[in-house]
Amino acid sequence: MAGSREGQLMRVVGQHSRGSRIAAAVVVAVLTGCALAFLYPDGLSQVQFAGQGNAKALYKAGPFGTVKGLRKNPVVISDESVNPRLGKILQQVAINNELIVALANSNMQGMLELWFTSIKKVGIKNYLVVALDDNIERFCKEKDVPVYRWDPDEGTDSAAKTGGSHQVSALKFRILREFLQLGYSVLLSDVDIVYIQNPFDHIYRDCDVESMTDGHSNETAYGYNDVFDEPAMGWSRFAHTMRIWVYNSGFFYIRPTVPAIELLDRVADRLSKEANAWDQEVFNEELFFPSHPGYEGLHASKRTMDIYLFMNSKVLFKTVRNDSYLKKLKPVIVHLNYHTNKYERAKAVIEFYVNGKQDALDRFPLGS
Repeated sequence: MAGSREGQLMRVVGQHSRGSRIAAAVVVAVLTGCALAFLYPDGLSQVQFAGQGNAKALYKAGPFGTVKGLRKNPVVISDESVNPRLGKILQQVAINNELIVALANSNMQGMLELWFTSIKKVGIKNYLVVALDDNIERFCKEKDVPVYRWDPDEGTDSAAKTGGSHQVSALKFRILREFLQLGYSVLLSDVDIVYIQNPFDHIYRDCDVESMTDGHSNETAYGYNDVFDEPAMGWSRFAHTMRIWVYNSGFFYIRPTVPAIELLDRVADRLSKEANAWDQEVFNEELFFPSHPGYEGLHASKRTMDIYLFMNSKVLFKTVRNDSYLKKLKPVIVHLNYHTNKYERAKAVIEFYVNGKQDALDRFPLGS
């Protein structure tokens, strides 16, 4: 009997020991999961990202039709030492670590006022003007507009203070880098834009770069097969090419990821070395050109914005105003990028979409 009781006791103790080990393993697993969730709020894609480029395969492919590549790259770790002064401003202005950012100098004051007036009308709070001169900084403070005075170096001071739209546009790639390093997503905006809805309600946030397009139709905006004809080739005279109209570098959403920062670095570097380079041209070349002999392409994910929500002025004045159905649609923004008389057309856009004046757009010709 004593031996039987002793055997039963040993079994109970053994079961209790095994149960304790299982419970401990569960606790460790839960704590590990919590730690990973805290360290990697975007999910375990960070772990996958760290493994990219390794020669050793880390994952098995799933069933047919279920496999998707990594699109939403992990965000970088915020580095507040980059610019503590800007960091404090962003903590006050940004919502959900994202904000609209525009660069402006005194040459743009009139358009800038239309720009932030439309933003205020919509009720957007998370926006910031990067003032490139003292006058714009004072002007924004007088109008109760969030402002950050950028400190240029000798090489960029002249362009910042007196440059036109193209010179100022080229500066933004250097300036935006600090926003991304601080861990913020930025909706970069030129000032020749009228806001009609809150753009943050219409952004997908699933790519490194999400940009409006200069395309004016589904084909030109999203891509089409363009057939090149060379009759001298005879049977093989037709060559198929893929075409897409460029992204507009005056309105794009960019996340704080490694490929996004690399894009800014590439564009800024080329603009500093190529005297006649246009920032929009360089922006698109770096986004789209593939790797080839002598060149390593950028591995950044990208999304084209809806042309009727994020509308350029060619879409508006060529198509929308002449279509009874499309005229009823409410865009998020209208960018006056195709026209030189921006101020007059921007006011007409406000009259049409905000004040309901149905003939406000009629007096303008298609082109400038």
